[in-house]
Amino acid sequence: MTTAHILLVEDDAALAELIIWHLEREGHSIEQTADGEEALLRVSESHFDLVLLDWMIEGLSGIEVCRRLRRMPETRSTPIIMLTARGEEEDRLRGFNTGADDYVTKPFSPRELVARIAAVLRRTRPAINGERLEYSGLEMDLAEHRVRRDGHAIALGPTEYRLLRHFLEHPGRVFSRERLLDSVWGQDSDIELRTVDVHIRRLRKAINLGERPDLIRTVRSAGYALDAEEVA
Repeated sequence: MTTAHILLVEDDAALAELIIWHLEREGHSIEQTADGEEALLRVSESHFDLVLLDWMIEGLSGIEVCRRLRRMPETRSTPIIMLTARGEEEDRLRGFNTGADDYVTKPFSPRELVARIAAVLRRTRPAINGERLEYSGLEMDLAEHRVRRDGHAIALGPTEYRLLRHFLEHPGRVFSRERLLDSVWGQDSDIELRTVDVHIRRLRKAINLGERPDLIRTVRSAGYALDAEEVA
């Protein structure tokens, strides 16, 4: 099952609580706000795999939030699902033309919403739903639990394997140490931040064996990314 870090922008408290309960039951991690300006602030500070966006929030409208998300380089390709009571064809077309990936009309079944999210994630992150992840000569076979670079087998410990899988699922994106702790070790982990650096060094040593170009980019004061373009 593909799990995701999701931002829910919804000002109906009861509906937001219901959505969060169903999505967390599916293994997703959720952050929620009722304010469009705060939503833009949150996406500038943290990476989200998908945004659930109510059209009719107060203040900055959902359609304007969608428009601005599509203008921001860091969220240009982030999947967006609009939630709205506006079901007319013209409104749906306006949502799609603004950049929404899907459109769910209220009232809706939580099971339908879960299915729509899964479908959008399959469409926008197809490699995660298969058995193989690939990036710049790195290959991870999820079924056989094997890793290769340029055809050569690479031995990884369990933590390095999970760390590399996370990077392969989000190539090119920079993750802070805190975000890596949450995603790879779990939100309830009491591991210290410097532990991330230790495992990054081990992962680097394993995948760069034989003087291969370093695919893990260190971004000062920000974190790490799997980034072949930087190497090039």
